[in-house]
Amino acid sequence: MGVLDRLILSDEQWERMALHIIGDERTRGSSGRNNRLFVEAVLWIVRTGSPWRDLPEVFGEWNSVFRRFSRWSRKGVWWRIFEAMSDDPDFEYLIVDSTIVRAHQHAAGGKKGAEDQALGRSRGGLSTKIHMAVRGLGCPVRFALTAGQKGDAPQAEALIEGLPADVVMADTAYDSDKLRQAIADIGAKAVIPNNPSRARKHPFDKHLYAQRHLIECCFSKLKQFRRVATRFEKTARNYRAVVTIAAIVLWIR
Repeated sequence: MGVLDRLILSDEQWERMALHIIGDERTRGSSGRNNRLFVEAVLWIVRTGSPWRDLPEVFGEWNSVFRRFSRWSRKGVWWRIFEAMSDDPDFEYLIVDSTIVRAHQHAAGGKKGAEDQALGRSRGGLSTKIHMAVRGLGCPVRFALTAGQKGDAPQAEALIEGLPADVVMADTAYDSDKLRQAIADIGAKAVIPNNPSRARKHPFDKHLYAQRHLIECCFSKLKQFRRVATRFEKTARNYRAVVTIAAIVLWIR
């Protein structure tokens, strides 16, 4: 089976993405040259976790593909596509959680230092944490990156800010008065287990909380893309792009 026999995007999926991509076959210069093959090349890297130098020749010269990937990351093209794909009004539930991603040793050495590149050191070595909010059907709507040792609750307010929801779910790590107030401020119900140390207990809907498994399923699907499951990118911007690309695929499947 050849490389092109295992492309990720169907014609229908590509047509949905193509509406939000700069340049087409009529555009002068490299920006308009076979966008679909370029996107499939990036998806091949994200899916397999292979080094850029191992990109099959059928996709073109690896360094050109990498430089174009980085350029799109810098210009926010991947994020714009994600926002268009995830524009779904079904926000009855928002579920917030995080996951730790081990960073390969090649991810170290970014110009601004580890902290600025969302890298942290712990007993497990270099790591990055993905903080994410998913909607009721388990598709990601917003995420942020921090160093692996950072706490969960401080990131949650930014994840839910401005997003409509009737219910916001999270695990015990998110049980803070400040977050509960932020959830109330958007007119939503907090479904968060009480921390055992809390003196005044809040009502807790166990039936609704059973839906929290959807975010675990989302992380599991994202980590099927090997370059998400292990971070190789030196810059937080490029790793954010990798996670964004995988999230786009979840939305258009």
